[in-house]
Amino acid sequence: MNTLVTGGNGFIGRRLVSELLRRGEQVHVLDLADSSTSMQNSERLKIFSGSILNAVDVDRAMQGCDRVYHLAGYARNWAPDEQTFFDVNVGGTKQVLESAMKNNIKTVVHTSSNVTLGPSNGTEVDELTQRPNEFLTPYEKSKYLSECLVRNYVTRGLDVVIVNPSRVFGPGPLTESNSVTKMMAWYREGKWRLLLGDGRMVGNYVYINDLVAGYIRAMDYGRPGQNYILGGENVSFNDFFRLLSEVTKRRYRMLHLPSTLAVAFSEFEALRSKYTRHYPLITCGWARTFLTNWANSCDKARRELGYVITPLREAMRETFEWLDQTANAV
Repeated sequence: MNTLVTGGNGFIGRRLVSELLRRGEQVHVLDLADSSTSMQNSERLKIFSGSILNAVDVDRAMQGCDRVYHLAGYARNWAPDEQTFFDVNVGGTKQVLESAMKNNIKTVVHTSSNVTLGPSNGTEVDELTQRPNEFLTPYEKSKYLSECLVRNYVTRGLDVVIVNPSRVFGPGPLTESNSVTKMMAWYREGKWRLLLGDGRMVGNYVYINDLVAGYIRAMDYGRPGQNYILGGENVSFNDFFRLLSEVTKRRYRMLHLPSTLAVAFSEFEALRSKYTRHYPLITCGWARTFLTNWANSCDKARRELGYVITPLREAMRETFEWLDQTANAV
């Protein structure tokens, strides 16, 4: 089986590629970054440097493949031009789907996000929850529109399954995509003491190993045009840091930044970045996102894909073990 992974040099992509190779698959990787020195050596791995916005690059990487995991996208918190989110996450997805049609790809697994399903309001959000019309960030809106595009291609006969990961953490490069793990490491070092609001806002956290297994199960068992939330446990910020304290055996007094101050600071940062073009510490949209509940149900993925969730405490412990091994190896 020949498989293309777009964005295969990213946090999630590297882990997925590694698992696919372990299973004996022939893997093509398409990524903007030159992955030749940062990814494992394997005769079954072919690396293509290019952009999902370039039809020639996508066709070249997809040639000879049967299946596609589409992970490439613009997932940062900010862009100097908001249109970047839509150009990459919608326009890039269109190029991938067009190429998949042309190359007679059997199945595409498309990466979306749990935020496209909307925030939770007292109950866990699932794949059938009707989301509000308001979008908190351009990223959220762009990923929602990419899902709409996917469904259009499904009606044209392309087999595409949509996965909606929540907040991902675990072993892997400490990039912006792995910011939860960065925060965990900083907490243990005593460098992270801040909580937005009263700390009661709930988020869903998915362990990278569970997510990768979920991707593969979505490819094998997912239904075309269907969404599958790939998440973990729902916990408040207060409970998340309480667990961190127990796992690390380090207790720090957390400082609560009132919601009004968090929003005001994000507005200041937005103004500063507008004129300096420098990356803001936090955007208005993301401040509002983290002051909102995002509880999810993974029941559908459990039921239809056989998706399994690692307990959060155990996943945290394994992540710190990896961080220790990485530090000792340097």
